Amino acid sequence: MTIHLSLISSNVKTGPIPVTTSSAETCPDACPLKSGGCYAKSGPLAMHWQKVSNGERGNSLDLLAKQIRAFPRGQVWRHNQAGDLPGVGDDINSADLQKIVEANKGRRGFTYTHKPCEQNENNREAVKSANANGFTINLSANNLAHADRLADLQAGPVVTIVPQGTANTFYTPQGRKGIVCPAQQRDDITCANCQLCQRSARSVIIGFIAHGTSKKKADAIAKG
Repeated sequence: MTIHLSLISSNVKTGPIPVTTSSAETCPDACPLKSGGCYAKSGPLAMHWQKVSNGERGNSLDLLAKQIRAFPRGQVWRHNQAGDLPGVGDDINSADLQKIVEANKGRRGFTYTHKPCEQNENNREAVKSANANGFTINLSANNLAHADRLADLQAGPVVTIVPQGTANTFYTPQGRKGIVCPAQQRDDITCANCQLCQRSARSVIIGFIAHGTSKKKADAIAKG
């Protein structure tokens, strides 16, 4: 696994915070976007991600941990604008994830994972432990019904893909409240000044409207 750190993101929706990119082998087969619909497989991010994945860019996890510890106290940062948690394919490498959790102490890191947690107890407990210890991991759902199932696990906050045209406030089949990502609603909001995804104790589900050149495929997944 190779991980690249950008100290100041150039992504207009993320805002000027540190972001990482992990090599593609971390992406789980359980993610339906892997075969089509992933926003990270197009544009400048795709070219950057490819270089991280083939080792042209990036460093080891141990070096990343040192870099995280060098962040100012309270620094908000996003792990994995592309890629997933440590571990090849569907499985989380709990020991490697713990290195990130420990390095993040006193900082406010957050990320998302498509690693399967419903049937994989090791993954579920690793995510739950990370959230309990200050590193926010959002469980990524494929649609609203899936979001309900992930929320039932009580392992961490939940985000989901939502179809084009979804109202800014929506509800899951089980009645959980959701809102469309504020950065997708307003041009003056970024991850840097929103920070809602960093709040592990929130109950609201955050919806991301499919975007990128493969948004039609992602939109079809969101519709279930």
